[in-house]
Amino acid sequence: MQDETFALTIALVVFVFGAIGLLLQRVLPERFTTGAPKDLIGATAGLLTLLSALVLGLLIWTAYGVFSSQNVAIQTLAAKILQLDLALADYGPEADAGRAQLRQDLAHTVRQVWSEDRGDEEFVAENFSAAIDSMRHKASYLNALAPETDAEKHAMEQAQQTIEAIAQSRLQMAFGLSSPVSYMLIYVVTGWVAVLFCAYGIMSRASPTAFVVFALGALAIASAIYVILDLSAPYSGFFRASPAPLERVLAQVSRDQGRVGGQR
Repeated sequence: MQDETFALTIALVVFVFGAIGLLLQRVLPERFTTGAPKDLIGATAGLLTLLSALVLGLLIWTAYGVFSSQNVAIQTLAAKILQLDLALADYGPEADAGRAQLRQDLAHTVRQVWSEDRGDEEFVAENFSAAIDSMRHKASYLNALAPETDAEKHAMEQAQQTIEAIAQSRLQMAFGLSSPVSYMLIYVVTGWVAVLFCAYGIMSRASPTAFVVFALGALAIASAIYVILDLSAPYSGFFRASPAPLERVLAQVSRDQGRVGGQR
């Protein structure tokens, strides 16, 4: 609820400045709201409108880039996990324990990330730690194996390379969520929009319709800020990264291991 509260606070600030502008329009002498001063206010409002639109668009695009990159990282991670399972399968029955552990780790990851209500900061810390631990444990398991044939050695080499790729993917997922959006830039844009609404209020007449329009405009700005914050938190917000690639790989790995176990 933190993002929702922040967005609603921005809506309130913008609306209050618009209301202040409407009140100033009634209080200020007419010479300040007509003629050259009014033209200057209008020109400044146009400049602030352009700046606010550009920066808000940039922030939304940046936040969507964070969301999109996490989805790509999930797809890459799923492909590498499937590749590791295939390499262990090619190694032979001696690697069955490693395949079973890989399936359990994948199921735990999906359940931990997408079934628990937690913030992205916790995800970053846990994913970073899990990436290092997973790389060490899997490397230790592979080192315990003793490949003899050329096929086993080739499978071992493929598995080692894939383990490194998996660790890199998980680390990139964690690093990608480190300070994804600049709050200072959001504060600056909020200040621009607040002054802009105040200028609109000065150039308008106070009426119930004006207050309603300002309220709708403030909510529109708040919704844009909320989208920015939510897209930059793809594991805890409304727009959540999809676990579908990992779930498909988990289903495929479970079927393959079940088939092999049944044959034996």
